Amino acid sequence: MEDSHVYIDSKINQKEPAVYISSSKPVQNTEDSHSKGGNFLTTGIHTVVTFFLDFIETIVVALSIFVVVYLFLVQPHEVKGTSMEPSFHNNEYILTDKITYRFQEPKRGDVVIFKSPGNPDVDYIKRIIGLPGERVKVEGGYVYINENKLPEVYLKDLTALSPGDTMKEGQEITIPPNQLLVLGDNRPHSSDSRAFGPIDRNSVIGRAIVRYWPLPEFGLVPQVTY
Repeated sequence: MEDSHVYIDSKINQKEPAVYISSSKPVQNTEDSHSKGGNFLTTGIHTVVTFFLDFIETIVVALSIFVVVYLFLVQPHEVKGTSMEPSFHNNEYILTDKITYRFQEPKRGDVVIFKSPGNPDVDYIKRIIGLPGERVKVEGGYVYINENKLPEVYLKDLTALSPGDTMKEGQEITIPPNQLLVLGDNRPHSSDSRAFGPIDRNSVIGRAIVRYWPLPEFGLVPQVTY
C-alpha cells in the first residue's frame, strides 16, 4: 500500500522529505509511564519513612533527656496539704533540686522533700531546723539550737508540742550523725520531727528551688539565713 503523505510545498519534488500521516495511533511507552509512577510511589514511601524515623529519633532523644533530668537533676512535686503554710500552699507545684546535696551538706532553713519515715511511697516537704550533732529543744513555743533561740520569721504560730510527740517540752535532744531535724512552717498542723524524730539524711530527695505554679507565684524559693 502506498504511503500517504503531505508535501511541505507543492513545488518540491515528491522525493523530498515528507510529513507522513500515520493510519494508526501512536504507541504509548507504557514501560516509561509505569516506571515514573513507580518512582513517585517509592519516593513518597521513602519520604514518609524518613519523616517517621526522624520523629521517633526526636522523641527518643527528648525522653532520654527527660529521664536523665528527672532521675539526677530536678523533679517536679505537688504540694499536698497545709503543713508548710504560709510559705507553701496546697496544690502548688515546685521543682526539687536533686543534685546540690551530692556535693554539699544540707543547710538550716532549706526546704526539703524527703521520704516519709512511716511510708516511703509518700514524699514530705518540711524545713531543716537542726543539723547533725546539734542540741535542740522546744520551750515556751520557741525552738532552741545549742541553747540559742532560733529566729523563725516565717512562722505565724508558736511551736507547740503534743503529749504523743517524741520531743518533750524543755527537753534537749542531740541530733545523731547523718540525721536532720525537720519541722513544718505551719506548726499547729504539721506532722514532723516533733512526732517521728530526726530523719535519715539518705531519705532526702532534694531541696525545693523553684515554685512554678500558680504562675503569679512563679519564682525561686526564698532562702532563709539565721
